Amino acid sequence: MERTHTPLSVWFWAAYLVTSQTPGISAIQFQRQLGLSRYETAFQILHKLRVGMVRPDQDQIGGKPGEHVEVDETYVGGRTRGEGRGVHHKTIVAAAVEVRRRKRDSALNDRRNSRYAGRVRLAVVFDRGADALCGFVKSVVAPGARIITDDWGGYAGLTKYGYHHASVAERGDPHVAEEFMPIIHLVFSNLKTWLRGIHHGVSPQHLQAYLNEFTFRFNRRFYPFNAFRSLLGIAGDATSLTYAEFYATKSRPTTSSVAS
Repeated sequence: MERTHTPLSVWFWAAYLVTSQTPGISAIQFQRQLGLSRYETAFQILHKLRVGMVRPDQDQIGGKPGEHVEVDETYVGGRTRGEGRGVHHKTIVAAAVEVRRRKRDSALNDRRNSRYAGRVRLAVVFDRGADALCGFVKSVVAPGARIITDDWGGYAGLTKYGYHHASVAERGDPHVAEEFMPIIHLVFSNLKTWLRGIHHGVSPQHLQAYLNEFTFRFNRRFYPFNAFRSLLGIAGDATSLTYAEFYATKSRPTTSSVAS
């Protein structure tokens, strides 16, 4: 926000709208709602706020008694046309989510055997190899945590890093997925619906920033006012690129910049 030519009230409105509206807000919606003359201004404000959604001292998830972490990866992106069969430019996104249990007297205990999502971590990764996937897990999940994944070979080395790892052979069976890994698939479904519905898709270059926003809002979904306060506190000290710098270089997949 330092040295900005945009009125401070616009920054406050942006922070409030991003954190208080359940589905979030796109740059086009933000531009229209505040009457900004340029789309680039709206885009840059929202993108700089997304930088503020990452805490430098963010902690690792998992490791609590009675809880475990589901880990999986998915492809994000649309179809690629005109480049041959099997060719695509989709981006691989890895995710880890805490799985918690509701209290015994909860009215929602019949849903997913009383399981629900705790905190989530999302990051763009280079590939589905062991270095990328195990590196992601080590950066976001506390050592010694119980982890459930599918039987993809990229997760085979988690045990040697001190995790209690169990793999499930899904083989595309939705019943197996619903029984053993229902929460992570729910997170992926919500993420893709959000990207398509609110932002109408995003480029791979900026995908990590949108993952940061989704993670920030998801982890604070029960406390929206705390989200507004947290964003102001973190974003006030954050530094970001200019609009020209956003497009000067292509972003690279990372496993370290995950939202708090």
